[in-house]
Amino acid sequence: MELTSRERGRGQPLPWELRLGLLLSVLAATLAQAPAPDVPGCSRGSCYPATGDLLVGRADRLTASSTCGLNGPQPYCIVSHLQDEKKCFLCDSRRPFSARDNPHSHRIQNVVTSFAPQRRAAWWQSENGIPAVTIQLDLEAEFHFTHLIMTFKVIYRVLDPAIPIPDPYSSRIQNLLKITNLRVNLTRLHTLGDNLLDPRREIREKYYYALYELVVRGNCFCYGHASECAPAPGAPAHAEGMVHGACICKHNTRGLNCEQCQDFYRDLPWRPAEDGHSHACRKCECHGHTHSCHFDMAVYLASGNVSGGVCDGCQHNTAGRHCELCRPFFYRDPTKDLRDPAVCRSCDCDPMGSQDGGRCDSHDDPALGLVSGQCRCKEHVVGTRCQQCRDGFFGLSISDRLGCRRCQCNARGTVPGSTPCDPNSGSCYCKRLVTGRGCDRCLPGHWGLSHDLLGCRPCDCDVGGALDPQCDEGTGQCHCRQHMVGRRCEQVQPGYFRPFLDHLIWEAEDTRGQVLDVVERLVTPGETPSWTGSGFVRLQEGQTLEFLVASVPKAMDYDLLLRLEPQVPEQWAELELIVQRPGPVPAHSLCGHLVPKDDRIQGTLQPHARYLIFPNPVCLEPGISYKLHLKLVRTGGSAQPETPYSGPGLLIDSLVLLPRVLVLEMFSGGDAAALERQATFERYQCHEEGLVPSKTSPSEACAPLLISLSTLIYNGALPCQCNPQGSLSSECNPHGGQCLCKPGVVGRRCDLCAPGYYGFGPTGCQACQCSHEGALSSLCEKTSGQCLCRTGAFGLRCDRCQRGQWGFPSCRPCVCNGHADECNTHTGACLGCRDHTGGEHCERCIAGFHGDPRLPYGGQCRPCPCPEGPGSQRHFATSCHQDEYSQQIVCHCRAGYTGLRCEACAPGHFGDPSRPGGRCQLCECSGNIDPMDPDACDPHTGQCLRCLHHTEGPHCAHCKPGFHGQAARQSCHRCTCNLLGTNPQQCPSPDQCHCDPSSGQCPCLPNVQGPSCDRCAPNFWNLTSGHGCQPCACHPSRARGPTCNEFTGQCHCRAGFGGRTCSECQELHWGDPGLQCHACDCDSRGIDTPQCHRFTGHCSCRPGVSGVRCDQCARGFSGIFPACHPCHACFGDWDRVVQDLAARTQRLEQRAQELQQTGVLGAFESSFWHMQEKLGIVQGIVGARNTSAASTAQLVEATEELRREIGEATEHLTQLEADLTDVQDENFNANHALSGLERDRLALNLTLRQLDQHLDLLKHSNFLGAYDSIRHAHSQSAEAERRANTSALAVPSPVSNSASARHRTEALMDAQKEDFNSKHMANQRALGKLSAHTHTLSLTDINELVCGAPGDAPCATSPCGGAGCRDEDGQPRCGGLSCNGAAATADLALGRARHTQAELQRALAEGGSILSRVAETRRQASEAQQRAQAALDKANASRGQVEQANQELQELIQSVKDFLNQEGADPDSIEMVATRVLELSIPASAEQIQHLAGAIAERVRSLADVDAILARTVGDVRRAEQLLQDARRARSWAEDEKQKAETVQAALEEAQRAQGIAQGAIRGAVADTRDTEQTLYQERMAGAERALSSAGERARQLDALLEALKLKRAGNSLAASTAEETAGSAQGRAQEAEQLLRGPLGDQYQTVKALAERKAQGVLAAQARAEQLRDEARDLLQAAQDKLQRLQELEGTYEENERALESKAAQLDGLEARMRSVLQAINLQVQIYNTCQ
Repeated sequence: MELTSRERGRGQPLPWELRLGLLLSVLAATLAQAPAPDVPGCSRGSCYPATGDLLVGRADRLTASSTCGLNGPQPYCIVSHLQDEKKCFLCDSRRPFSARDNPHSHRIQNVVTSFAPQRRAAWWQSENGIPAVTIQLDLEAEFHFTHLIMTFKVIYRVLDPAIPIPDPYSSRIQNLLKITNLRVNLTRLHTLGDNLLDPRREIREKYYYALYELVVRGNCFCYGHASECAPAPGAPAHAEGMVHGACICKHNTRGLNCEQCQDFYRDLPWRPAEDGHSHACRKCECHGHTHSCHFDMAVYLASGNVSGGVCDGCQHNTAGRHCELCRPFFYRDPTKDLRDPAVCRSCDCDPMGSQDGGRCDSHDDPALGLVSGQCRCKEHVVGTRCQQCRDGFFGLSISDRLGCRRCQCNARGTVPGSTPCDPNSGSCYCKRLVTGRGCDRCLPGHWGLSHDLLGCRPCDCDVGGALDPQCDEGTGQCHCRQHMVGRRCEQVQPGYFRPFLDHLIWEAEDTRGQVLDVVERLVTPGETPSWTGSGFVRLQEGQTLEFLVASVPKAMDYDLLLRLEPQVPEQWAELELIVQRPGPVPAHSLCGHLVPKDDRIQGTLQPHARYLIFPNPVCLEPGISYKLHLKLVRTGGSAQPETPYSGPGLLIDSLVLLPRVLVLEMFSGGDAAALERQATFERYQCHEEGLVPSKTSPSEACAPLLISLSTLIYNGALPCQCNPQGSLSSECNPHGGQCLCKPGVVGRRCDLCAPGYYGFGPTGCQACQCSHEGALSSLCEKTSGQCLCRTGAFGLRCDRCQRGQWGFPSCRPCVCNGHADECNTHTGACLGCRDHTGGEHCERCIAGFHGDPRLPYGGQCRPCPCPEGPGSQRHFATSCHQDEYSQQIVCHCRAGYTGLRCEACAPGHFGDPSRPGGRCQLCECSGNIDPMDPDACDPHTGQCLRCLHHTEGPHCAHCKPGFHGQAARQSCHRCTCNLLGTNPQQCPSPDQCHCDPSSGQCPCLPNVQGPSCDRCAPNFWNLTSGHGCQPCACHPSRARGPTCNEFTGQCHCRAGFGGRTCSECQELHWGDPGLQCHACDCDSRGIDTPQCHRFTGHCSCRPGVSGVRCDQCARGFSGIFPACHPCHACFGDWDRVVQDLAARTQRLEQRAQELQQTGVLGAFESSFWHMQEKLGIVQGIVGARNTSAASTAQLVEATEELRREIGEATEHLTQLEADLTDVQDENFNANHALSGLERDRLALNLTLRQLDQHLDLLKHSNFLGAYDSIRHAHSQSAEAERRANTSALAVPSPVSNSASARHRTEALMDAQKEDFNSKHMANQRALGKLSAHTHTLSLTDINELVCGAPGDAPCATSPCGGAGCRDEDGQPRCGGLSCNGAAATADLALGRARHTQAELQRALAEGGSILSRVAETRRQASEAQQRAQAALDKANASRGQVEQANQELQELIQSVKDFLNQEGADPDSIEMVATRVLELSIPASAEQIQHLAGAIAERVRSLADVDAILARTVGDVRRAEQLLQDARRARSWAEDEKQKAETVQAALEEAQRAQGIAQGAIRGAVADTRDTEQTLYQERMAGAERALSSAGERARQLDALLEALKLKRAGNSLAASTAEETAGSAQGRAQEAEQLLRGPLGDQYQTVKALAERKAQGVLAAQARAEQLRDEARDLLQAAQDKLQRLQELEGTYEENERALESKAAQLDGLEARMRSVLQAINLQVQIYNTCQ
């Protein structure tokens, strides 16, 4: 049989083949496992319509290719009716089947299930003998096919109803189950070969297809988008039980099978529904401007698989995929909703000035700069309609491509706010301070043409720092005085300073006159001194001080300021100051108006005053030296000057010349600026800077004025001139010039040691540190630091006694009894006692000596005779003493010695102290002997004899056998070994075993562990075996691990497994655990143990019970189980009968085996042979040509006999078939019984093996350990039983207490029941009242407070939204730009806070960049300093090389000369030197000699420039040193810039801290805003929506849900009140956040901003100075490099000259030597000639 299904219009058919034999019937051939559940619905995304029989209602669509009797009656026979009389029938299918009228019709429609009373009376039957028959069902739509059930008329075998499918949800199976047509192909008839033996028609009538019923189960195929279906077009609508084919689609789908999306639901691609996801079609978003759309896959993929719907035919002037855009020349009205039909409005643009003929922006897009409705003007055209020229342009023209022409005006000089030129003529409008045709120049006296309001800025040159008020027009740089920098010349150049008003100061300590009484003062740390210099000068009445004023900076009047310190309360004084001039004052000079009396000035000191300003000024001129004489006329302590008083005088600090600055032109010029400066100077009392010594930073108003007047007086700034040894930097404070001094150094230039310090040098000054106990003063000598000591004090600081004394400051002599010269200066203990004495005062003898060394006793220290004195080899005492009574010397022996003179060894020691060099040694017995026992060790050899603490050995260093531990620590303990786990060979007795002497480890049996061998190794058990532990052998996969119970060996099995090793099934189960385990199915009444045989499952029955389950009486027992009794004695007889039956059965089995060997026909061979003979006779008769009546009768008789014999054979075969069936049944039962017996046998064998194992285990087990374990377990069990009985039976007990508590609880519940019911009713009534009150509640006011709009306004018209309102994206909408609710206020506060945070972060970033630039400048300055230093080092090295080469050359020449002139030189040496000299190439002829002489003379004359060269070299060296000093000053300058940069960094850090505070406030505001938003959202959603939903629920189900509504109303009431309170608090917090932002936070932000700007300006100035420093350092480096190059050139010239000089000198010396030799030769020849006769 073949089954074929094809899908209409879906491609090729899908064949299925199912081959069946003859007379086979398919009862339940499940073709596939359907994914849809039996119950229809859409619970998990996809929908499943109901399943039914697809043939119901479709009988007319069912056809068969062959049906019997369609054209007329046809006979057919039934093989199984051989025993019936009627075996053949007729089939007449010309008319439909009718049980009454036409029961022989077998059309294919009969297979449709009808549930008729006689269902088997009708069937479909094919024509006889036709093997290939097709049954086809044509469906009107697609269906989901689940089952095919075919019930054939004759059933012999049933196929497996299910065909396994790996994945029933695969697309292949889903497509396979989707059908439109079903065809069943019956391909072959199984005739058993009869049609081959006999081709007659009667044979074919027995073979055909007959089908009772055909069921095709399925449901309408809707792709998971429908749960029910309707009749398809043309299908019957009211057929009962019919499965319709038209899907009633869901998920916005349509179509007969929901195979496409509905119109306007095409935003997503159509997909079948899946388990867990419906894949519903989504509506297109066209904003109400069309009702048609289509799906575009390209758009869908481009959107990231989010949306693919494209709107069709957008209306209302809209366009775009979602009709979200406006058509060209239309724009979107931002005030209207996108769904409004009038959302797109026409553009209103002037076509003359706009682009693209008047097109405007269609929508708002900040990213693209689009503004809805905005016209796009030409480049030079502006206006909402592009109707006018842009500012700066003129002449609007339609022919101009750009629209207008540009104004030719300088934008910086043109008046802002309007067009810079006339829109018609193009003429420019200049600012007030700008001139020129194009407004491109500043007026005179101004600079910096810019976009300022006035166009240019005034020069504003500093009145004192600049030479004149003019400046550079481009840069604004004024013409500065000396050492003044800055654009306005208002800053002091680094390395210089502006002097204080009291800069002209003369200290009283430096004056001349009478003997000065100088009073020095020390500065207390942390205190600001009220004086200058080192202190004061005490001036008595009548005394005079002379101040020498060498010069003043400017000719002008000076006020005389005298600083002093009164000595008595309310001291007054009269002083006189006389100015002594070097000569008469010229009349034409500035001071020419003076008369002599003007130089005598009287002054009076008022009480409580610390300074005095003389009433009249003094006129002084620069370049002239003056002497000022100060005289103390008289002084007193009373406020009345007339009162005579003779006091201690005055302490004069200093005299100061204060310039009268108000007469300067900057204050007296008469112009408004001068008057303003004078008013500011007097208002802020800027003159007070010069009155007191202590200085503070000048105020912002005074600082510029003080700088200006100082530069006027001193014609610029003064150099710092910081002392390089006493200062830390070459730069000074720009205000006053104070240098940064090293510790202990004072003075403006850091050139003096402070009072109390001395030793001015490179490290500064050192503190005097004079002892306050030994010194008369805290001051010391400035050079050596020597303090002025008191009597008896000694040392540089007067802090110790003289040698031989102690007890500073009360020094006294040392007491050492004449045995020491010095003692400890603090304690008086003697140091270095002599004569074998010791002690604090050398009053006792040292160890080894005796006597009394004290002076009164005159004794000496003598050596102790023990037995000899100290220093000998036989002195064994620590000390000794003389007994007072016996006058004997008693020795105190050292450890190990004894005796009167320590002459013997003590117990526990050995040796021979009597011989020289002998000594006593400690017996090395590891501390395991009695030290007082004289026999504990040998006194001569030291061998240990009496060891203690279980030790042994010559030194008692080992534990005894049977003990372990550390003998040296006296910790030998007895070995504790478990006899069950210890090797018995190491245990000589039951109570003693040997173990490791160090660790105590006992010798364990195999697989035994522990120091005492008392436990099995991991994964081992059965310690009690006495042979070691056995492995657990747990199953590797069925056990939880390799470990097992230490005593039983039971492994920890996983679920489903059991046995000791977990290799068997779990308890009460049997079978092979690797395949399947079965539960022990035993009857508990008939077993003796619940566990069945683990391999066979055989139950262990008690006596008298048998059966597989032990649920029946055993053989030989009677009764009703479980009451089984032994049978009667007759049981034996019946038993024999049964045995006979068993024998017969065995014979039948043998017969059956024979039949299997010979075949079934073997039993009927004789009958068949007989019938064959008769058939031969019949054939002979029929084949005879002459047939007689006798032969015919014989033929009839033979035929009848054959029929009879065939019938008998048939009946015999039928009977044999029945017998065979019975025999097979009995054989099956016997096999089952034999299987049971086999299981019993296996179980018995297994039990026998286990018993053998247990017996063997018991034979080899140690019963003592097992007995101990059992006894211990028994005691624990008894104790547990006692405790359980106590807890359950005793009174009181936990059980009795629990019972009593239960009774009390029940009593309390009964007592409180009525009260509870009454309270419950009261609560119900209260809930009713609260429910009634809920109706009166309203969220209108809360909505208005939170969102800012009336709460009763609908969401569509409310601009601020409200509770339940949502925007286009479905998000909650509350608040807005024009709303004043708490939400809008919080949003505004959050926005401002974020803006503030961004501004602060930007300012911090700018500060960081400035700081990095300053650091880079500092690095460049450092590099410049290093390069300058390297240049200096190289110059010094070159100079040293030149000098060294010159020196070596001179020494070489001199050494040669000295050697030649030496009288004691030997001839060989002279000859060698002469030879070397002669080797030089010298001229031989007279001309050459003359030429050489001339060259030598010329070179000698040139040597006169050597000194000049050297002088120039020295000058270069000096310049190099000067460069080094300049480099050092540059380094100091860089260090000062570093300090300034650090100051800037500190300011930036301060700004950062302020920013941190601001950020904290921002975070607080953000947190408040977040809390507000969260609270508003929660309350808005949880309160309002819950109230609205509950109100709708009340309207629908008021009666049914009254109690639930009461609870909800109560909850809503509480939520509403909470929401109101929370909203109020949130609004308050939002207002506080806003106030904080506007108030302190805003002020703080402005402060930080101003500070950052000021610091940025300072950093810019520092950067400018650093750049200037870098340029100067670069120039300095270039100059140093040039000098170095020049020096190198000079060095080369010098070296050349030196080499030439050396060469000529060598030649000269050679010539000189040659001439001497020639002269000697001549003299020798003369002598020869004189002696020659």
